[in-house]
Amino acid sequence: MIVAFSVSPAAADSDGGVSEAVARAVRVVRESGLPHRTGSMFTEIEGEWDEVMDVVKRATDAAGEGAARVGLVIKADIRPGYTGQLDAKLDRVEAHLRDA
Repeated sequence: MIVAFSVSPAAADSDGGVSEAVARAVRVVRESGLPHRTGSMFTEIEGEWDEVMDVVKRATDAAGEGAARVGLVIKADIRPGYTGQLDAKLDRVEAHLRDA
């Protein structure tokens, strides 16, 4: 499965930013060893249900350190029997663009 998620504490720093909190969450994802990709709005992570959801929970906890509230958005692509789809899905789209 691939999960795209975005996590942010409700309280920002003095400039309105949440990058420090988000960096704590991204660190958890990177240290998980699972395939992942981080963009400006979401982090994608690929693996089995239990391992991915464990990472999302730990990343949410890390981002929420010291915050009274945390916002979490999750979108999942659950496709049993498929792995390596984080890149393969993009490769298929690029192939269609080249063929057009």
